[in-house]
Amino acid sequence: MLTSTPPTVRPGVRPTTRPVADPDTPTDPDTPGSATASRARGFGRWAAEPTAASVPLIRSRVRSVLEGWDITAEIADVLLLAASELVGNVVLHAAGAGRLRVEVSLRGGWLQLEVTDGASPLPRLPHPRDAVDQDAESGRGLLIVHLMATEAGGRLSVQADEFGKSVRVRVPTA
Repeated sequence: MLTSTPPTVRPGVRPTTRPVADPDTPTDPDTPGSATASRARGFGRWAAEPTAASVPLIRSRVRSVLEGWDITAEIADVLLLAASELVGNVVLHAAGAGRLRVEVSLRGGWLQLEVTDGASPLPRLPHPRDAVDQDAESGRGLLIVHLMATEAGGRLSVQADEFGKSVRVRVPTA
């Protein structure tokens, strides 16, 4: 089950997105509260059981938020791939550690996707020069996310605390 915290409610799914821009607000970027200034901040959050069915649901929610923020297709593709890979990794490697949480935010010209789970083992962040087993059926997802984020001018990072870990992808919007 996918849960979230905002206004739009669809049968069986409670998505939480908080687009900040109001279409009736002036669009002058120098005016505080204008649609252009407001677009600089936004947030979406979802919580789900770490099951295979969660991967496309969360990806769909992230896509909807990015479309609402008018993010370019190239940058949206980076975050959508990251969402699929990171949520898929939670399903494969941390499903027994409780719920997963996904957050996407837009602040100050940067998009950030954060996927959090309750498992304590940290993934090994890939290095582009690491040898890749050509016959392996898995193990390339983080490397692909890392390369795409870097190419877009962003980065991939991992943070751990007493509750588990968070894997973050941060990319500029332009």
